[in-house]
Amino acid sequence: MRITDTSDQWWKTAVIYCLDVETFYDSDGDGIGDLHGLAERLDYLAELGVTCIWLMPFYPSPQKDDGYDVADFYGVDPRVGSAGDLVEVIRTAHDRGLRVIADLLVNHTSDTHPWFKESRRSVDSPKRHWYVWRADAPPDTSAKVVFPDKEDAIWTRDERTGEWYLHHFYSHQPDLNVANPEVRDEIARIAGYWLELGLDGFRVDAVPFFVEDVETAAAKPGKGQPEKHEKNDDVVENLNPHQHLKDLRAFINRRNGAAMMLGEVNLPHAQQREYFGGDAGDELHMMFDFIGMQKLYLALAREDARPLAKALLDRPAIHRSCQWATFVRNHDELTLDKLTDKEREEVFAAFGPDPEMQIYDRGLKRRLPPMLDGDPRRVRMAYSLLFTLPGTPTLFYGEEIGMGEDLAGEGRHAVRTPMQWAPGPTGGFSTAPPRKLVRKVTPGGFGPEHVNVVTQRTDPDSLWSFMRHLVQTYRSCPELGWGDFTVLDQPNKAVLAHQCSTGEAAVVAVHNFGAEPQTVTLDLSEWVDEGDVELADLLTGADRRTEDGSLEVVLDGYGFQWLRIHPVGDVRIP
Repeated sequence: MRITDTSDQWWKTAVIYCLDVETFYDSDGDGIGDLHGLAERLDYLAELGVTCIWLMPFYPSPQKDDGYDVADFYGVDPRVGSAGDLVEVIRTAHDRGLRVIADLLVNHTSDTHPWFKESRRSVDSPKRHWYVWRADAPPDTSAKVVFPDKEDAIWTRDERTGEWYLHHFYSHQPDLNVANPEVRDEIARIAGYWLELGLDGFRVDAVPFFVEDVETAAAKPGKGQPEKHEKNDDVVENLNPHQHLKDLRAFINRRNGAAMMLGEVNLPHAQQREYFGGDAGDELHMMFDFIGMQKLYLALAREDARPLAKALLDRPAIHRSCQWATFVRNHDELTLDKLTDKEREEVFAAFGPDPEMQIYDRGLKRRLPPMLDGDPRRVRMAYSLLFTLPGTPTLFYGEEIGMGEDLAGEGRHAVRTPMQWAPGPTGGFSTAPPRKLVRKVTPGGFGPEHVNVVTQRTDPDSLWSFMRHLVQTYRSCPELGWGDFTVLDQPNKAVLAHQCSTGEAAVVAVHNFGAEPQTVTLDLSEWVDEGDVELADLLTGADRRTEDGSLEVVLDGYGFQWLRIHPVGDVRIP
């Protein structure tokens, strides 16, 4: 491959950094992070080496769901700034070589959104069909709610009209009716608006819920609604559920040919391939690898690399323009829903045995370092693995310094604590008193007195310095984003040895999931047979040698190595 190919499809070799403006940096001392504060920290992100910033919701909102309950898709919440402030952030980020994407939340709205207010006024309201209503009482849907600790059904009766509206999430978040062409046009208009203001793409929330919603098949039309067709509540005959995603991608790339959509699709592999667009690759550009993430934690719990290796090998073939987004932690609960009950209990026992650490009976409200008891060997091995997995690594703010969680925080707020910039009661996040902060800082041993940017940034042995080294090394190895993935044979179940190859060069990564030192022998004869090649240790810079293609790799407990195989004379600097 040519290195210039990576600019055409930049998302395949990006390093994505997710942050919440309101918890990142407060510039005016009111206790809430803001866009001016983010602008002041863009040079920090550029220094770390990330290439794409993902902004969590900044839209006007009642804040019943941390901003995911949107009251205006075209606005900026005045608590964090204005649209002008956002444009300044985007322009400044672009000047530093950073792309910016934002959450596109088009599955539902807040119940305070003007559309829903109009929809619920009357069964004859012009906006009635913008949401999903039913006239008859729904059956028991308690098993289908997303948040079982807060809701007991996905339908709620509206007293004004006596009909029920659909909400897969909270009852204050009514689902939009994407089968309605007016709604689809409005979604495209929303995307087009933010692209015009400079965004480089979107992280698309809860994609399956608005692309293919089988729950509405049982809904009977209320007064004033058109009759439903065989599939869902379509107001257009024979609507292909995935056509909306295809149309949205085509629209976005007409407006900005380099823009991308990163989808949240936590489904089995076969269905994930559909959301990429199958052989055509014309739906989502990127998708989070939820299955790989969950099997990673099972592998860590067992100190056995095989569950992760199998998950990676089971990934379906996807279009060359598409990409997996890999992650260790994200902004939601650490979901374990694709594990079996027994496997989930293993992970709970290893990393979250206390009920206060668990959430929704399917996940953990913890960050990685506390789960690994702060063991720097295991933490560094896990992040080394993240950056060598085939795909695009995605970081959640604070991972680069090893932030922990606040288990006293409600639900997902446990891992959405203020960024820890410096020692002190507010962690350098704000000059406001701690009681006025938008959220409490992380307490205890992972709090800002022990974990912060200021201390780590100038320490060559810190986690921050290590993460920066990983980022820079990853960015020098396009094989990790573009190459073909292979698990290399070796007999030790605690070790994962894999290769990402473009045919011209390859990165070989070896990771020991166990506490005991291991020595493995790798067969690299295919490269020796091809001609003169060199081996380089990417993390230490040392040269390695193999005459016959056999390479012995010695690993400490939780040790790892990155090796690059390239033609003799290749002058690319790792």
